[in-house]
Amino acid sequence: QVQLVESGGGLVQPGGSLTLSCTISGATLEDYAFTWFRRTPGKGREAVSCISVADNLSWYANFASGRFSISGDKAKNTVYLRMSSLKPEDTAVYYCAKARFRDVAGAWHVEGWYDYWGQGTQVTVSS
Repeated sequence: QVQLVESGGGLVQPGGSLTLSCTISGATLEDYAFTWFRRTPGKGREAVSCISVADNLSWYANFASGRFSISGDKAKNTVYLRMSSLKPEDTAVYYCAKARFRDVAGAWHVEGWYDYWGQGTQVTVSS
């Protein structure tokens, strides 16, 4: 009965910013790691960023480092992904996923760690 609902996607110009939200039901933000993935028809699915709120730890893919920022709000039980300096290659469907555990460490990008996924929100970067 865990549900993850993403929102905040849309159309943005190159160089612009966008913030995505993942609202969590049936699980507590502090008890697990949560990761944003993205999928394109050509590349398939890529891990973008992961957060463990209780441990105050986060991880980023190389393409996201310095441009994207992940955060969590305990009161709202929500994970956010702020994206800036967006590029056309960032165009994708972005998914929120719940890890089976809180400690994923260096394996945060491995899909086998995740047991629940949202439906995704479309992000399109185009002029």
